[in-house]
Amino acid sequence: MATLPERPPFSYRDDPEVPDFDDGGPIAFMDGDCALCTGGARIIARLDRQRAFRICPIGTPLGTAVVRHYGLAPEDPETWLFLEDGVAVSGMEAIIRIGERLGGTGRIASVMRVLPRPVREWIYRRIARNRRRFGRSDICAAPDPELRARLLV
Repeated sequence: MATLPERPPFSYRDDPEVPDFDDGGPIAFMDGDCALCTGGARIIARLDRQRAFRICPIGTPLGTAVVRHYGLAPEDPETWLFLEDGVAVSGMEAIIRIGERLGGTGRIASVMRVLPRPVREWIYRRIARNRRRFGRSDICAAPDPELRARLLV
């Protein structure tokens, strides 16, 4: 897992490089052309009964600016960020927190907490670095209207 720099909540609001955006709900920043990420985005859209989550592809100007604000490289396959209440987390911790926030079957991700954090993050890195083997899929071209309505592009 990339170690995010210590930043106060909502610090990106004061960063001139980050465009203004509605941060009133949880946002997942992920690769916009990775089949695994697109699948994850579809799962979020399907399980989010409150319709609170939004998804921002990292390749967009907003996505790039936010991940850079947190010291991550947009082109790094391990870059994945979850932002809620102005606080960012990355890696497997982000996936676990999203699952917990979604509730219901999304809580399955919590099972990963039984593993020590270094093991969880090692698993995350292995998957992230090999994600292209699962194919490509343009998240912005996804035909699912539920998913498209959540995109911040």
